[in-house]
Amino acid sequence: MASAQPKPQYITDDQGNRVSVVLPVDEYQELIEDLEDLATVAERREEETVSHADVLAALKADGKL
Repeated sequence: MASAQPKPQYITDDQGNRVSVVLPVDEYQELIEDLEDLATVAERREEETVSHADVLAALKADGKL
């Protein structure tokens, strides 16, 4: 059975518009890590790819596999 996720709490202005959100620290840290991962993917979008077979061959040649 999965534990219930706490719902975010919102801070509103005088008109009731949401202006801020309160999250558990763990959830916030996960969001930051996800954003960092997405930024890395975006930065590397133009890099040349390497096949899985080539990676395995290189690891074997280096004695790491």
